[in-house]
Amino acid sequence: MTSSADRFWDERYSQPGYLYGTEPNAFLRGQAWRFPATGAALSVADGEGRNGVFLAESGLAVTTVDGAAVGVEKARALARQRGVDLRAEHADLFAWDWPEAAFDLAVSIFLHLPEPQRQLLHRHLVRALKPGGLLLLQAYRPDQIGRGTGGPPDRALTYTADLLSADFAGLQRIELLEGEAWIEEGSGHRGMSAVIQLVARKPG
Repeated sequence: MTSSADRFWDERYSQPGYLYGTEPNAFLRGQAWRFPATGAALSVADGEGRNGVFLAESGLAVTTVDGAAVGVEKARALARQRGVDLRAEHADLFAWDWPEAAFDLAVSIFLHLPEPQRQLLHRHLVRALKPGGLLLLQAYRPDQIGRGTGGPPDRALTYTADLLSADFAGLQRIELLEGEAWIEEGSGHRGMSAVIQLVARKPG
């Protein structure tokens, strides 16, 4: 069954071009030096595939998951255009058969969910990481509300340092930063933004 959220994103992704562009998120690109030389990577809610394709171009075996069928098809098209392999799955993240200890790297970029779903999704991410696996996450902070440069309209969907510290208490924190960043990703994200970013590793 297609949810209302998936229908919303299908409609947005149906517009010409790529809503958030075809280049990777700047935070993700800046963390590339931490990527494993080889291994498996997961990018959740990857939309039209820009981040998953970048991970594949970095030499990783990449799985992306998104609930919007149009986005997944555009991700596959972008991977073909760039000449990389990408396992882009069309699935509800809460119905997907999450593997355990399967990924060396897990990526969540601007995925905003209400509390119960967020906590569950973050538990899934931790479980899917191999021991020693790396988590990279960027999201909007509450100060983003009202700026008009991207992100959710509801403050309750934004993330804070305390929230992420609690959700990922079992991981070894490498970096947890709150600040301002100029985001320019297609027409979807553009302008000075209030962001938070987490780099953490699963013990093992």
